Amino acid sequence: MKMRRRDVLTLMSGVMMAPPLSPALTQGATNWRVPAEEALHERTLLQWPVSRAVYPERWFLREVQSAILALANTIAAYEPVVMLAEASHHSAIRRHVSDGVDLWNIPTDDLWARDSGPLFCVDGHGGLAIRQLNFNGWGGRQSHSSDGLIAERVALRLGVPILDNGLVGEPGGVEQDGAGTLMAHESSWVNPNRNSGTRHEIERLLLEAYGASQMIWAPGLMGLDITDYHIDALARFVRPGSVLMQMPGYADSSDPWNRAAHDTRAILETTIDGWGRTLQITEIHDPRNARVNASDFLASYANYYVCNGAVIAAEFGDAEADTMAHDTLTKLYPEREVIAVNVDALGWIGGGIHCATQQQPAV
Repeated sequence: MKMRRRDVLTLMSGVMMAPPLSPALTQGATNWRVPAEEALHERTLLQWPVSRAVYPERWFLREVQSAILALANTIAAYEPVVMLAEASHHSAIRRHVSDGVDLWNIPTDDLWARDSGPLFCVDGHGGLAIRQLNFNGWGGRQSHSSDGLIAERVALRLGVPILDNGLVGEPGGVEQDGAGTLMAHESSWVNPNRNSGTRHEIERLLLEAYGASQMIWAPGLMGLDITDYHIDALARFVRPGSVLMQMPGYADSSDPWNRAAHDTRAILETTIDGWGRTLQITEIHDPRNARVNASDFLASYANYYVCNGAVIAAEFGDAEADTMAHDTLTKLYPEREVIAVNVDALGWIGGGIHCATQQQPAV
């Protein structure tokens, strides 16, 4: 059986928690901030999936590995790419990737670099650091003995500090515009499987971690998928004041995912960002005639990745919806080429392109 992120996973009764490699720096109030994704990148980081606990079927593991190889080669046409993988896998990977893909000897379990990979921040004066979000396998739902150490291992390789204020979560669970505004579903953060404390206390830690000033919360959905409804498959900041949302196109109060999406949209329609602006929302719709017709398949156009000179987005085989999504992204990112990639293997496990990528900003 394929493991799907939209399933509440209990892969092991005793999920291994990764111990720290070295003491982390405790971050107080400073000028560190996480740049917007569309800012210039030094490189993109990807993770090589290998865990047989997560992927017990060899054929499906090969499918997700092929999707990651395709992403690596696509992005490498626009900026340097690093594949994080244990050294024993390097020769097999090297046969399938371009010269623009470098291999770092950093062991991995799974492919979700957005969540377990390093979240980089800058100080505006040439300084680079990694914000430690203490990845715990989405609330202890998946083993992460290697993935839980990736942020620290990358920091050691690059010689940059780790900043840790005790927050637990995943960067895929928060969207930010690089200008002081964050948006997230409460279900991914104000959740005892990640953080104790009140929403106000967790909000303070999130704002400090990202160097932001304004938090926009929507309820989300708790316990219906492994991520507790990460917002990056639904709503994305295009730029400050501008949000792209992927909506079902109809209202169905009996469907919790449909209801939650409309709840989030209603909140974003009536809120303001950190600069006092009403958000401008551009809407795209789910595909209706995708190659995969399964209720638990994630067909998210919104889960795209912005790299240097390009937007890497998914296509799902629905000619009309694929074209509309491509045209919308082209209008929203007029100075970038929009590249469509088949990543159905990731959709089967409830993720997408954004979930599998993590950027290192240029400084």
